[in-house]
Amino acid sequence: MVLQDSRRRGLVALVGRPNVGKSTLFNRLTGRRHAIVTSVPGTTRDLLEGGVEWQGCEFTLFDTGGVLGASEDPMRDLVAERMRKIADAVDVLVLVVDGREGVLPADEELAQELRTRGVPVIVAVNKTDDYRARDRITEFHRFGFTPVLEIAAEHGQGLGELLEEIVVRLPAAVSVSRQVEDGSDAVPEIRMAIVGRPNVGKSSLLNRLLGEERALVDSAPGTTRDTVEDVLRWHHRKLRVIDTAGIRRPGRVVKGGKLEMVSVVRARHAMAKADVAVVVVDASQGVGRRDASIAGEVEAAGCSVVITANKWDLVKNKGSEFVKEFDRQARDALKFLDYAPIVHLSALTGERIGVLLTRIDEVGLARRRQVGTGELNRLLERATGRQSPSGARKGSIKVRYAVQSGVAPPTFTLFTSQGARLHFSYERYLRKQLREAFGFIGTPIRLKVRGRE
Repeated sequence: MVLQDSRRRGLVALVGRPNVGKSTLFNRLTGRRHAIVTSVPGTTRDLLEGGVEWQGCEFTLFDTGGVLGASEDPMRDLVAERMRKIADAVDVLVLVVDGREGVLPADEELAQELRTRGVPVIVAVNKTDDYRARDRITEFHRFGFTPVLEIAAEHGQGLGELLEEIVVRLPAAVSVSRQVEDGSDAVPEIRMAIVGRPNVGKSSLLNRLLGEERALVDSAPGTTRDTVEDVLRWHHRKLRVIDTAGIRRPGRVVKGGKLEMVSVVRARHAMAKADVAVVVVDASQGVGRRDASIAGEVEAAGCSVVITANKWDLVKNKGSEFVKEFDRQARDALKFLDYAPIVHLSALTGERIGVLLTRIDEVGLARRRQVGTGELNRLLERATGRQSPSGARKGSIKVRYAVQSGVAPPTFTLFTSQGARLHFSYERYLRKQLREAFGFIGTPIRLKVRGRE
């Protein structure tokens, strides 16, 4: 499992009822915009994690979903249950409350729950930059926790004092030298994003990879609304996993409002940062137009790709002919990703998860592969000898030589007579030759053309 980096640091969790500012505080302390911040109660439903450093000490901060009592929404109950598990595992809890509203029954219920946990609790009274909060701060002393601190997360007020109080309560907090950290990160890191339409099993796959319930799993489409990151190791390689919200059709995104729009933008941003995108499809439903549209966004972002047919446990008894037909239909729907491997697996049972990790590792390494200029041009000579170059316009064209001008994704610059563009079909031919010769599995190949008189 994961959290291997986290276990040598102190663990701190932000808890509180919905809409008191936990996500804003999390973003302030970690310096990242992980959690979606809106005025909608309970926006954060996934467990978000980020590193915090304060005066040489480092700890891992968790942002939990808004906690409520029993409700008719099973997802709210899952969030509350998850909070209880977190409270038993961390070193310090920060109870975030809203100074403008004062003590509400939900705050008292949560405080009573935390008293039974035996974990140090710091009360952070948020939104105290509002004059309405000043007369209500003393109300929170009734919880019996010390200290009770005044903060304004949105404007960064009082955060230094809060960090001081956290650090002194961390028995496991250590000072980490940059030299040691740099040495431990010598193994290349592969950033992978799990993408797909809602309810294909992305969060189940994330939880299977990480070995714990990080992203809430429910049968309702669109359960995950944040991007959730974590790290695991596979054969001495570090894999940073990003689970994204399901990308819906544009019309549904608009109807879903600002929150849905922000989630989709965050998912696309995750694709832009990723080395490898795991495109998850539902094996029991086949590859549809929405799957192809999302895969197209992945290809446009320049990600390397592994196509993952999840829920294989539902179809694996249908025989070898079904497997052939599924792969044929998937290849037909995703023709532009003909270079991407397909992995059949079940996130529910864990079947073939190891195969997926192996493919991710292979694809991530291929993405960074470099080819010597001499070897590259010998291949180019053989390829052009077998099939003469054709240009975008009529007339003869000659490819003089080529160099690899970039990696991640592999990029090659071709020097042609008069700088003439190659026909798209000939570029496709060259990409195939490069892929087969140098093992560029699962990764797009970019070709640039320059003139050479």
